[in-house]
Amino acid sequence: MTSPAERLLILAALVCCPSQARADEVDTAIVFAVDVSGSVDPATAYLQREGHAAALSSQAVLSAIARTLTGCIAVTYVEWSSYGQMRTVVPWTNICGAEDANIVASAIRNEGDKGLGCESMCRTSISFAIDLSIRLLNTYNGNPANKIIDISANGTNNDGLPVADSRSRAIKAGFTINAIAVPESMPGVRIDLAQYFADNVIGGPNSFVMPLSTTSLYASALRLKIVREISETTPNHEVGSASTGASLLE
Repeated sequence: MTSPAERLLILAALVCCPSQARADEVDTAIVFAVDVSGSVDPATAYLQREGHAAALSSQAVLSAIARTLTGCIAVTYVEWSSYGQMRTVVPWTNICGAEDANIVASAIRNEGDKGLGCESMCRTSISFAIDLSIRLLNTYNGNPANKIIDISANGTNNDGLPVADSRSRAIKAGFTINAIAVPESMPGVRIDLAQYFADNVIGGPNSFVMPLSTTSLYASALRLKIVREISETTPNHEVGSASTGASLLE
């Protein structure tokens, strides 16, 4: 059994030397941390993979990027499950227009998890996802005004460190944790996942949860979520600041 200190050392070793985006300054850096635990079946995997790819290459997101001061954002897309289980699908990459966005979208579609089964270490460690994201943001070579951890998951934290500890570390570092709740929760878990995220996961400046009543809304909700996140650094932005994103889907 490893101690919390030993676990953080393992985490540091896992992401010690990530590939780095260009050194250009950006307004916003986002870690897309996507759940690939045992409860993620092929349909849910497709939902998350295609949703992120479509959102990042959408005209709405590209227009939001163009309105920022630098005209660029930086993103990385990582997958996680149990404590210590992670995979980088897209390393830190700048998106400054449609060409960049399409390259990132293609990588997510082609290399993202397919939900074909998890043989071991398949639990849901949201705390690990947050700590991993903190490490990635700390090692990002730039100084964006807005540093965001974007959690996409269909279950509660059931592995690794307490999620409250990881959330506190992210908030202390000045990062924002947002979340999107995939409607199908883990088998046997009866819980309002969006409310769980609001109470236990999100935090930091302008944080919010994007709740969903049905999976058919995932792609559009994710697109609106990313636009809102990017727009937080845009002068006179018109996106709301409520703790949940329900109004954006009305």
